[in-house]
Amino acid sequence: MKEVWDTIVVGGGQAGLASGYHLQKKGLRFLILEANEQALGSWPQYYDSLKLFSPARFSSLPGMKFLGAGDRYPMRDEVIHYLQEYAKQFRLPIKTNQRVESVEKTGETFTIRTVSGNTYLSRTVINATGSFHHPFMPAIKGQEEFQGSILHSSEYRNPTPFVNQRVLVVGAGNSAVQIAVELAEVSRTSLAVLRPVKFVKQRILGQDLHFWIRAFGFDTFPIWRFGGVVPRPRAVIDLGNYKACLAAGKPDQRPMFVSFHADGVIWPDGTKERVDTVIFATGYRPHLVHLRNMGALDSEGRPLQAAGISTTVPGLYYVGLEGQRSFASATLRGVGPDAKFVVQKLLRHLKK
Repeated sequence: MKEVWDTIVVGGGQAGLASGYHLQKKGLRFLILEANEQALGSWPQYYDSLKLFSPARFSSLPGMKFLGAGDRYPMRDEVIHYLQEYAKQFRLPIKTNQRVESVEKTGETFTIRTVSGNTYLSRTVINATGSFHHPFMPAIKGQEEFQGSILHSSEYRNPTPFVNQRVLVVGAGNSAVQIAVELAEVSRTSLAVLRPVKFVKQRILGQDLHFWIRAFGFDTFPIWRFGGVVPRPRAVIDLGNYKACLAAGKPDQRPMFVSFHADGVIWPDGTKERVDTVIFATGYRPHLVHLRNMGALDSEGRPLQAAGISTTVPGLYYVGLEGQRSFASATLRGVGPDAKFVVQKLLRHLKK
């Protein structure tokens, strides 16, 4: 008879690892199914110079701190190494190259099937695939006629391929600004924005912004308890030079173009400009097609959930969704508390 696990965790990135930590602490029998060769989530796909906007001491997963000075801002490769060591430290039961194709529920048992042909049975499921696997790019008039390059920020690695080009970065968030500032060193770069970039200081009264966010409880205030939706932060955290770079026009900001043409874009005043590359830093959308046959998603493919608990499928949970319980839910610093909360709810379900 096939083994029935207490829990299957779908996804082995930061959300899956944090979930595994709390499941292990509770003595549950579980597996983490990771689609790729290593349990690193989206981190290897991010651009080379990516730097966390929260310092190391506020960016750790539960049970293991970043090594080194707590006030520094870890780079992408440091995070990758940290996640590798985290999985080793806690000897989490991770099965790699197990991309989940479908999750279905019959009675009180979930059946999880992978594209490699494996089948797992479980009493509960935690979906920890996060929010950063399905890049979102808006449809803009004339896009199919444009002869230059169009890419999402998820495809950007470093400025080398864009030397001496005319580049537009679409977006006004942290990643858009970080990428545009880097590109402006080697190319003529503009940010194309719907509204001007707003900045918030990284340090206030000698403390990092995240110290105050934690001190005043903004990260943990339960907006969801009151039926509210956690708002998305719109201000860019200024790591020291971003605001100055934009003020100096490297890069400059321009109102979002209205359409493409063969050689470039058309600005709101009707001016045409030749452009080599357009990079969309326009975020991501959840990609949860493996849950589509259970009534777990709405008509647009978004999970029907409250604070990480499915509202339509008992025994189904989420960790790592943007705005799941707090501003930080989709970040390194946020997945730990959310995973702890979800595992507590999951335990109650198992005891019924």
